[in-house]
Amino acid sequence: MLRAAPPLLSVQPTRALVDEQFSVLVEKLPLACPVTVRSLHHSEDKDDWEAYGFYVSDHRGVVSVSEDLSFGGTYTGKEPMGLLWSMRPVPGSRSGLRLRRRNVCGPMLVNILVYSGHEGFRGRAPLASVLTERWHMAPGVQRIKVGQEGVRGTLFIPPGPGPFPGLLDLWGGGGGLVEYRAALLASRGYVSLALEYFSAGELQSADVEFSYFETAFNIIKEHPKVMADRVGLFGLSLGSMVSLYLASESTVVQPRCIVCISGNYCYPRGQMLRGVNENLRNRYFDKERVDENNHHIWRDISLEIIKDPAEKVNVSKISAPMLLVNGCDDQNWCTVETAEDITQMMRAVGKEHLLSKLAYPDTGHLIEPPYSPHFRATNFIVDITKKKVILLWGGQTKPHSDAQEDAWRKILSFLQHHLYGSPTLKARM
Repeated sequence: MLRAAPPLLSVQPTRALVDEQFSVLVEKLPLACPVTVRSLHHSEDKDDWEAYGFYVSDHRGVVSVSEDLSFGGTYTGKEPMGLLWSMRPVPGSRSGLRLRRRNVCGPMLVNILVYSGHEGFRGRAPLASVLTERWHMAPGVQRIKVGQEGVRGTLFIPPGPGPFPGLLDLWGGGGGLVEYRAALLASRGYVSLALEYFSAGELQSADVEFSYFETAFNIIKEHPKVMADRVGLFGLSLGSMVSLYLASESTVVQPRCIVCISGNYCYPRGQMLRGVNENLRNRYFDKERVDENNHHIWRDISLEIIKDPAEKVNVSKISAPMLLVNGCDDQNWCTVETAEDITQMMRAVGKEHLLSKLAYPDTGHLIEPPYSPHFRATNFIVDITKKKVILLWGGQTKPHSDAQEDAWRKILSFLQHHLYGSPTLKARM
């Protein structure tokens, strides 16, 4: 019957920003017909990623991914975006993979496919398919390479005359230039500078002076399309450490607000960035653990570091609103304990009112924009040893994905409140 009358598959919208939902509808199926709805993506690294759910058509011969229950697959239950957040490498792929978009000027292409039955679908041709586009850059966003005054990065400017608030976007210890979050933030109305402050795997030789970050901050602040008094800091992991250090110690960087994801506040005072790495190697790296899956765990390293007050950024000197976003199952850094310590430091000087905290159960270190796949453990080049290991980040797929969606909504609300202070139009595809 399915061969005689192919089903009708529709996805709305087929072109959207990565933080926007879509709806998937399969029509003209036989009644009570078992089908598999699958997503398939071929990454820039030439790896195939998939997610799938098992559905049964209703009395009208319809499956709505937004409304119906998945009875199995990479996700179960009513999960409108399960076809994206539960993506994983197809069987037989390389281990330790992480899906990250490098070319933000083009879309992430995701095929949505429908197969008959619930078993053996990979070996069969789909009954129907639709190609969708997931974008980090909204139409009209400008992408400009930055190279002045020795700063390496990419500036993303929202469409329209401006002026706009600005953000300095700082990623973590993996290094390199990571653009996709800054592109998405520009799509939401913020001039965003994705800053490269050391090359991938080169933290050990990162002789980055404190002034490098101050120069980058001023590039945003002095841009003609930026409101000079409304520039914030946005950091993840090592980037959050740099953000807190800048906000507490710099006379140049005076952020309007700060977002720290998977926060770290340990910065050896008076040292260049490579001092962080040297400190780990010389004093704490013996606290690293390896689990039964040969995944490397750094959480115990951080638990040891935060015992020493001399290692901590004096966050009590910060006078800007801060949002701390953390996962309670972070296996890379003791972020929840760090957030509590920061709270006590701010409380002691009467500044606790500046602090907002989000802590998500069963959520790991890599809290990404919504509908991004969850990566519990991925390949990582340890700068100290130059060896490639699989680093354990933590988290369980469903709660971690829920946290990413909730956190992104609250981050945008926080930025809206402190950088705009009034409603603003959002760019859409």
